Amino acid sequence: MTAPNQDPSSASGLQSGGSVVPGDTPPDSGSMSESLGTENQPNVGPVSGNRTPMIITLVVLGIIVLMVAAFTVASLVPSS
Repeated sequence: MTAPNQDPSSASGLQSGGSVVPGDTPPDSGSMSESLGTENQPNVGPVSGNRTPMIITLVVLGIIVLMVAAFTVASLVPSS
């Protein structure tokens, strides 16, 4: 979006030198309020994920670790 060509001295809210009065919006800046509507944001808020795949993965990993530990201990114990 481009600003129309206008004389900067006639633009409202500008001080001498082209600076903006504190709290005023510069004439060529856009407004962010039009993009803050909730109608375009269906998933507002924290996401609650499904933990089942993580729990299954951790259980399988724990079983593998226990099996490797059992085989390691069994190989170190002398057979009679």
